Amino acid sequence: MNENILKGKWKEIQGKAQKTWGKLTNDDLTQIEGSMKELNGRLQKHYGYNEETANKEIEKFIKENNFKN
Repeated sequence: MNENILKGKWKEIQGKAQKTWGKLTNDDLTQIEGSMKELNGRLQKHYGYNEETANKEIEKFIKENNFKN
């Protein structure tokens, strides 16, 4: 379900994602294109998160910003 939220609202979400995770570059955001797997990988790369922590951060981000289908 969260993958659908990310994909469907990626244009809207990008700015908030960059504010939340300032280490994400414009190129990162373009390449992520709403893919949960890609966002997870970029968070691991830039922040040193493991996969589980990155997933939790994404879930928290979606919940805190009230993104819904």
